Amino acid sequence: MKTKRLSLHYLLMILPAMLLLTLACTKAEEAQARKKNTEEKIRIKTGIEVLKEQRFRPLRGKRVGLITNPTGVDNTLRSTIDLLYEAPDVQLVALYGPEHGVRGNQHAGESVTDVRDEATGLPIHSLYGKTRKATPEMVQGLDALVYDIQDIGCRSYTYISSMGLAMEVAAEQDLEFIVLDRPNPLGGWRVEGCLTEDDCVSFVSQFPIPYIYGLTCGELARLLNGERMLSGGKACRLTVVPMKGWRRNMTYADTGLQWIPASPHIPQPASAIAYPMSGIIGEFSYLNIGVGYTIPFQMFAAPWIDADRLATRLNALGLEGVVFRPIYAKPFYATMQGEQVQGVQVHFTDYRKAPLTDIQFLVAQEVAALWPEQAMFKVADPKRFRMFDIVCGSKQIRERFAKRHRWEDIRDYWYKDVDNFRRLAKKYYLYK
Repeated sequence: MKTKRLSLHYLLMILPAMLLLTLACTKAEEAQARKKNTEEKIRIKTGIEVLKEQRFRPLRGKRVGLITNPTGVDNTLRSTIDLLYEAPDVQLVALYGPEHGVRGNQHAGESVTDVRDEATGLPIHSLYGKTRKATPEMVQGLDALVYDIQDIGCRSYTYISSMGLAMEVAAEQDLEFIVLDRPNPLGGWRVEGCLTEDDCVSFVSQFPIPYIYGLTCGELARLLNGERMLSGGKACRLTVVPMKGWRRNMTYADTGLQWIPASPHIPQPASAIAYPMSGIIGEFSYLNIGVGYTIPFQMFAAPWIDADRLATRLNALGLEGVVFRPIYAKPFYATMQGEQVQGVQVHFTDYRKAPLTDIQFLVAQEVAALWPEQAMFKVADPKRFRMFDIVCGSKQIRERFAKRHRWEDIRDYWYKDVDNFRRLAKKYYLYK
């Protein structure tokens, strides 16, 4: 009887531990299953994944600086910062923050300050404040600069400007520059817009490339280097760690990758597609383009617009792959905050056939036809003209469009460089 009581007592003592062990095993199995399920859905390997496969061989024995932000993650969403910090025989010694910061805690246009990363204790040097190009002191003692940021394939989105300026520093200081490649969410075939002209070079149009350039960041780095587009015609010691499995005709959804907000107003892949569709005329505040509402860059609206009339006019243009739907909204912040606005939301029925940049100019055209007193260049603040010009990459777009507010007056100029750029860019393709 005593033995039985001891056995029962022993069983009661170990039962909770057994239950906890079983629960822990179950959770581990579930986590492993979720990881496997995620990996099965993902169809490509980004540059950081390939670097992991290589056991970080290109970085071994080197003192490394990393230019990144929250989009720099592997396929399981682990930060590239942590991966390089923990990598064997790799000495990650500094971080560099583009617009919005290393941890994504800065709003558009806000200066990024020099601080320390709380997780690693590493210094963070700002590339979006008083200093947009790293000084020699900021890279002193490095062997290599690594770039890992998800871009959106549009010239005015400033991450590629940060990349190009960092390549210039690498050339000047004889550092290796390593790009961990990522998909272009607009695809690798779409090219729209004229080249940046000399009098419009700025941080939002840093290099003579089209507004939509149809390259991954790694391919673009190869082009900037190979065509001597860096300051002074320099070239850096460039290495691109290419993706595996990516194809030029892929949308971001095709990759199976999770989307990390590239900036506060690019929370989804749809926002990345919409950005070049409305961002140019978004430099003026005469229309709300969805920033401040729930669909950034995806709508055109104002208090004085009749949604049905505008949608009817725009749909009558017969644009392939696009439908304009009447929408009614009240922006929470930014342009027209708290006002009841109406206009159109743009829906893509066939993204591959649809134009992107054309849409905003056609909207401005139809708005001017329906409400002449609200024509864009009649009501726009002249103080914003310079910003409009440098985003377009040319003064000619404003000067020609302002005369009649007709897309046909600028279409040929807007597309004049596309064919030549396509031919040039093919030399630097890494993917079919």
